[in-house]
Amino acid sequence: MCPKIQAATIVEQRAMRQRQLIDAALAIALESGAASITVAAVAQRAGLARSSIYEYFSSSADLIADLVIEELALYQKRLSHAVIGTQDPYQHIELWIAEALQYVVDGRHMLIKSLNAATIPEFRRDEISQGHRNLMTTISAPLQEIGLTDIRGAMSYLQNTIEAASVRIESGNDAELEIRSAQIYAIAGLRALSGAGLTL
Repeated sequence: MCPKIQAATIVEQRAMRQRQLIDAALAIALESGAASITVAAVAQRAGLARSSIYEYFSSSADLIADLVIEELALYQKRLSHAVIGTQDPYQHIELWIAEALQYVVDGRHMLIKSLNAATIPEFRRDEISQGHRNLMTTISAPLQEIGLTDIRGAMSYLQNTIEAASVRIESGNDAELEIRSAQIYAIAGLRALSGAGLTL
């Protein structure tokens, strides 16, 4: 008589299999882009039958949604870790900008770009939107500390600065110089917005 499999063991096995599929999809995305993530390709990379994937994901798009959510969480963790222990709000902002652009230097942002270009199931969109909002929680506190009232506007200002610097880094400009320039530009603008840099 075969021994009974405990529920915890089944849960662990399912978690391991799901992790295996996500890792296979991630490898494909890093090599060829999200457009190359198909049920057949993931099954082949993971060494599993195509039918087994549907036990965990409703489609390849559903699997891609998991990749987006996971990558956003990893990015949030990087941003949070970069500012740990920082007391000065402007230093916090500078470190946050540096880490956000280091993500670009590392090339990891291309994964997010590729994944975001994929079609995501409607029922997963709220989770992904929440992931994007969570990124901004890593910068909202120092913006409030410097006296800004329009936090959303300030975040847009920062995002535009990051985007501009990202394009310049991708174009081959010196990353260290671009990061420092973005920091100087953003801090000067935020000081002006908060009134700290104005002479009345």
